[in-house]
This record gives sequence, structure tokens and C-alpha cells, in this order.
Amino acid sequence: MIYRTFRLGIHPINWVGEDVAEHGSETTFEDIMADIGRLGLTGTEMGRKYPKEAAVLKEELGRRGIQLVSQWKSVFMSDPERRKEELAAYRQHAEFLKELGAKVISTAEIGGSLHWDPRRSANEREVRRLTDEEWNWFIEGLHQAGEIAREFGMKLTYHHHGGTVVERPEEIDRLMESTDPELVSLLYDTGHAYYGGYDPLQLLTKHYDRIAYVHLKDVRQSVLEQGRTENWDFVTCIRKGVFTVPGDGDLEFAPVIRELNRRGYNGWAMLEGEQDPAVHPPYDYARNAILYLDSLIRKEETG
Repeated sequence: MIYRTFRLGIHPINWVGEDVAEHGSETTFEDIMADIGRLGLTGTEMGRKYPKEAAVLKEELGRRGIQLVSQWKSVFMSDPERRKEELAAYRQHAEFLKELGAKVISTAEIGGSLHWDPRRSANEREVRRLTDEEWNWFIEGLHQAGEIAREFGMKLTYHHHGGTVVERPEEIDRLMESTDPELVSLLYDTGHAYYGGYDPLQLLTKHYDRIAYVHLKDVRQSVLEQGRTENWDFVTCIRKGVFTVPGDGDLEFAPVIRELNRRGYNGWAMLEGEQDPAVHPPYDYARNAILYLDSLIRKEETG
């Protein structure tokens, strides 16, 4: 029997892209649910093909024995003029997730982002990093959103993410050093860590006490290097296949899984690929990823 201290789930981004609209555009909610059921997994995140009404989604997931674990929430806390509407939207988001039984809110700042900040123009190529003043506004807003999450019995888990202002090692470290652990937790993502230049194991060990949620994603080193050489933006890197599921890329997952189990991490860990499902069949890749992760644990158990 394979023993994991954590609960393994899967993100629907393996079937339907969130940042690349054409990925899986014809895939249905029923298709995703059927594959998750075949994989024997019981946790998922919200996806754009899922029912938007809480009662409907709760019924659909409930009869399949699947738990909604979280849903991404973009925030724009670095602009204080947007604060009131941002917090109102965060509260509405928390209410939805609370009804579905989720415990964590995947949260990421879009101010300065190349792709999601509405102030950016199509001819720009780089993330606009926050000023010190914007960092102060950002942290203040996160704390206020964290209070909302705590009010609903949930945790704000900050998702460090490629193409955003919390992407690089120094930005992730600054976020952790500047925020109240009671209000802001960390969503640890192996793929985004490496994409941003942070060794995944180093990030895990340095900030383990802040981690409340995990995404397990692999990286194709050759694609990443080509993207750096040719100055691709984040979404282009996705289109070119920079990410895949654990075991199919070049990251070393054995020490990561060993550390999660050694520390007794008992939250959710989501399998993610974030690649073109027409080229990389989601069910097959997910099944292989599960076998790969289980093989790592089996090696640990046998010696």
C-alpha cells in the first residue's frame, strides 16, 4: 500500500487551459469528471467548464464523491483606489467556496502583470515590478483579504506565479517576510517556483511552515531555455509546452515528495500539467504521473 501524508487531487487545467483559451475548448465538464473518476482521485479545483452556480456544482461533485478544494482569485491590491471593489469581490468569492466546502483560496496579484493587468498594452513584453509603495499597498490589501478568508474559516493561500509580480525568489521571500502568517499562507507550486528561478526543494524547506496548499507541476527544461533565449512571455511559454505533469519533465520530485511526507504535510496536492490536451492526453498523462509519484514513495518505503 502506498502511503502519502497528503491528499492527491488534480486540477482541471490538465483538460482545459485557463491562460490559453484554445486548450481544451471543446472539452466538457462531464469529460473532466469522467476522467477524474477513472483516475480514482477525489479533489479538484474550479475550472472554467464547471457549473457556476454553487448549488448545482455542489450536487454534481457530491454525487461523484469529489471535493472542490479551491479556486483561483485574481486580486489588484497594489492599487488602493481599487481596494473597496477588490475586497467586495473577494468576499463574494469566499462565500462561493465556503458553500462548496473549500478550505483554501488560491490568490494572486495581477497588478503589473503582463497578461492580466488591464493597464498594460499589447506591445509590452515584461512584467512591471511593484514599487516599494505599491508593495505596501499590496501587503495591506492581502491582510484585509486574509481577514475575510479567516472569517469564513478558510485560508488565503498566495500563489506565486509566472508572469506576475510575485514570481522570483526575492519576491516570494519578500512576500513571506512582509505578511502575517495568521492571514497569508503560501500555495507552493513546484513548476512556477522553477519557472521563476527558485529551486523547488529550497522553497519548500525555507517556507514550509507557511504552506497550506500544493500544486505539483513539472517543467521541460529545453522549452524553458528556448523561451529565455527568444524572450517569450509567460503565455507563449505555456503554448510551447513549458509545463507538464510530474515525471514527464526535468524536475526532481523525489526530494520534494520525501520532504512533504517527512514533514507530515496533510493538505491537498494537485497534479497539474497546463499543456495542450490535444497533444498530451490528460487522462494518460495524469495516470502516468500518479504511477510515477507512487513509485517514488515506494522506493522510500522499501529503503
